Amino acid sequence: MIWVGIAVVVLMALLGAPLFAIVLAAAMLGFLAGGEDLSLVAINIYGMTDKPLLLALPFFTFAGYLMAAAKSSERLMDLTRALFGWMPAGLAVVGFVACALFTALTGASGVTIVALGALLLPMLKSSGYGERFSLGLVTASGSLGVLIVPAVPLILYGVIAQQMAVGETFTIQQLFLAGIGPVLVMVGLLAAWTVWRYGGGRRVGFEGGTFWRALSTGRLADLSSAWSIDRTEGVPRTTFDSAELWRAVKAARWEIPLPFVVLGGIYSGYFAISEAAAMTALYVLIVEVGLYREVSLRALPDVVRDSMVMVGSILLILGVALAFTDFLIGADVPQRLFAFMQEHVTSALTFLILLNILLLVLGAILDIFSAIIIMVPLLLPVAVGYGIHPVHLGIIFLANLQIGYFTPPIGMNLFIASYRFDRPVLELYAACLPFMVVLLIALLIITYVPALSLWFL
Repeated sequence: MIWVGIAVVVLMALLGAPLFAIVLAAAMLGFLAGGEDLSLVAINIYGMTDKPLLLALPFFTFAGYLMAAAKSSERLMDLTRALFGWMPAGLAVVGFVACALFTALTGASGVTIVALGALLLPMLKSSGYGERFSLGLVTASGSLGVLIVPAVPLILYGVIAQQMAVGETFTIQQLFLAGIGPVLVMVGLLAAWTVWRYGGGRRVGFEGGTFWRALSTGRLADLSSAWSIDRTEGVPRTTFDSAELWRAVKAARWEIPLPFVVLGGIYSGYFAISEAAAMTALYVLIVEVGLYREVSLRALPDVVRDSMVMVGSILLILGVALAFTDFLIGADVPQRLFAFMQEHVTSALTFLILLNILLLVLGAILDIFSAIIIMVPLLLPVAVGYGIHPVHLGIIFLANLQIGYFTPPIGMNLFIASYRFDRPVLELYAACLPFMVVLLIALLIITYVPALSLWFL
C-alpha cells in the first residue's frame, strides 16, 4: 500500500501538481507509514499560525508590491546615479547597488528585472557599455538583494531553522546582520571587476591562443607576447553635481527614511520584526497612495490581491513543509543522512564543497522559496553535525540560490530577462557567465570565511 502511495506522489510531481500538494501528500504518506495519526498533519499546519514572525511576511510583501507599482524604481535610480555616477564605471556600480536595494525591498528579483531593467539597460548602452555586458548586469543583479533586510527569503529561512531548533539558537535580527558582510563582498567584487573592465587606465590582457602556440612550438621566448598592457579610455563618467543630488534627494524624500525606519526600529529593539513590517506597510501605503499619489485607491485592491496571492502560496507551502519536517525528524531521516555523510565525507571542507554544488543545481531548477522549504529541514542537522553555525548555513544557502537564479540552463532570471528584453536565452547565458564567475569567487569567500557572517557573535 505504501509503495502505491509513493508511486502516486511521484506521478503527481511528474504531472506538474502544485508543490504544496506534493509535499502534503508525502507528509501524510510518511505519517501513515509510521503508524501516526493523520491529525498531526493538521495540527502542524495550524501550529504555524502561532508564530508572530510570520506576520512579517504579508506586510513586507505588500509593501514591496506597492513600491513596484509606483515610480520608486525611477527615484531610486536617480538617487544612486547622483551619488555614484562620478566614479569610474559609476553607472554600472549604480546598477548593482540599485538592483540589490530594490530586490531587498520588493522581495522578488523578477520584479527588479522588469522594473529597473527598462530604465537601466538603455542607460548602460547609451553610456558606452557593451550590450552583452549590460544584459548580463541587469539579469545577474536582479537577485543581489536576497541577503538584505527585509528580504522574504531571509525571514523564511529563519522561520524554518528556528522551528527545527537544531544547533545554536539565534534571532532573526542576527540573521539580518549576518547578510551585511556577504552582500558587501558580492557587490564589491562585481564593482571592482567592472571598474577594471570599463573604468579606464592600464589593463593587463592575456591571449590564450598565443600562449599555447608558443608552448607547442617550443619557442618560449614568444610567451611574453601572450601578455599585453593596454591603456583604455573607459566609459564616460558623469560629473558630481550637488544640485542634481539635491533634486534626487528631494524627489526620493519619502523613500529615503524607509530603511532607517525598518533597520533602526529592529536593531534598537524598539520594534519586533512583525511590528517593523506593519510600520513598513503603513508607511509605504501613506507615501505611495497619499503623498506621491502614484497608486490610486482604485488600483490598491489589485495590489493587495496580487501580494496576498503570493503570501498565501508561501504560507500554504510552508505549513505543509513544516508538517513534512516533523515527519522527517520523527523518522530520523536527518540523523541517517548525517551518518551516511560522515561515512563518506570526512571533513567539513568537503561537505561545504558538495553543499555548494548541490545548492547551485537546486537554485537553477527550483524557485528560492521551494528550495528553502524542501532542503533546509534535510541539510540543517547535517551541517550542524559538521560544526557549521545555522546562521552561516543560511547565508551560504541563500547566496547559492541567489546565483542559481541566473544559472543555465533554466535559471528563472534568464527567462524573465529573455522575455522582457526580447533576447534569445542563449545570448543571456553568455552575458551572465562573467558575472557568475565573479559571484562564485565571492561565494567561496563567504563559505570559507565564516567571520563574514558571524562577526556579531
